[in-house]
Amino acid sequence: MNDHIAPEIAAYYTRGEEDGRLRTGRNRLEFWRTQDVLRRHLPPPPARILDIGGGSGVHAEWLAADGYQVELVDPVPLHVRQAAAIPGVTAREGDARDLGAEPGAYDVALLLGPLYHLRDRADRVRALAEAARAVRPGGVVAAATISRFAALHDMVKKGQYARPEIRAIVLGAAGDGGFDGRPDMGFTTAYFHDADEIVGEFEAAGLPGARRFGVEGAFWLMDDVNAWLDEPEMRRLLLDALRRVELEPTLLGVSGHLVTIASRSGQVGEAGTPGA
Repeated sequence: MNDHIAPEIAAYYTRGEEDGRLRTGRNRLEFWRTQDVLRRHLPPPPARILDIGGGSGVHAEWLAADGYQVELVDPVPLHVRQAAAIPGVTAREGDARDLGAEPGAYDVALLLGPLYHLRDRADRVRALAEAARAVRPGGVVAAATISRFAALHDMVKKGQYARPEIRAIVLGAAGDGGFDGRPDMGFTTAYFHDADEIVGEFEAAGLPGARRFGVEGAFWLMDDVNAWLDEPEMRRLLLDALRRVELEPTLLGVSGHLVTIASRSGQVGEAGTPGA
């Protein structure tokens, strides 16, 4: 294992559970909504995509199937091996803060995980700046963040908030974003963003004009969300409902995750037209 990430984070991902996380249960809502938002904002295939911190290739897989040229960079050797086995995906080890990528070599840079684990703002801005450097003028940078209140909502839903030791961790994360994860909470050391601060981090990285999209809204907290996701027509309705509220600022903090998107020119369009 390299020294790009903290030992406890490396140990968490080396368990190999991340590959299945987005493919099962209510986490499918995060997967399908992230896919939905990206498909409306990426340039058309065969654009070149750099999937930074792309894990086992859960998103790289569908991007390659859509016809994109995908290169994945991740600090976990297991993830690199898993991603490299996906048809149409190349993968290598690397650090989001120091990509070693040729400037302007890509049309899109995705950070759908690295900002989760960079506790220092300077590191997050550096990772975003590296992504911006890697894309051509007008290229798209998209980053996922975890909501400041995700753990609070999740632990209440799961009935663990009443435990004093869990409550202390949850309230700490809700206060300053620092999440001191532990196995019985289902995650590891992380940083949870306030909905407003990510725009400032994009600006500091030379990416003005960023837009934030709530990924799961409040629906990830519904008891029957799996029933909606299991049935194709119900899933279609649920995704449509989320599109209608994805930009609503009063709901961003309820969503478990946000996806923030900017182009290197500072404007974000839709339907494969960055800057439109």
